[in-house]
Amino acid sequence: MIGWADDIEHATLSNDAFRTVLHTGEDLQLTAMRLAPGEDIGGEVHPEGDQFVRVEAGHARLELSRLEDRVEETYDLDADGAAIIPAGTWHNVVNAGAEELKLYSLYAPPQHPAGAVHPTKADSVAAHEGHSS
Repeated sequence: MIGWADDIEHATLSNDAFRTVLHTGEDLQLTAMRLAPGEDIGGEVHPEGDQFVRVEAGHARLELSRLEDRVEETYDLDADGAAIIPAGTWHNVVNAGAEELKLYSLYAPPQHPAGAVHPTKADSVAAHEGHSS
């Protein structure tokens, strides 16, 4: 497939993994994520690229900061809520609801190995530490 074309809502809602890379292009990547109640992605920063996040189901709390060890801004995002995280911004997405949080994210440039599927957050952390999918 040259590009990616599908029902993004269905792809996101049917994703049962912590993170699934749906498409990786040269300059852009699409991932779907699932977080259990109380789970978060963990604080991270992408120095070289922006990120777009859209919630399809559940309730998210987005935490943003210019510094790693604090939270300067928080935003509540429900289904259909979206946010842009500028390059160099520390951020965390927390499932602040009682149900699963389902979201998709666009990274520019790509941040994860093409085709990666991380069933759990622990798998994602291990993959990043080992630089594998």
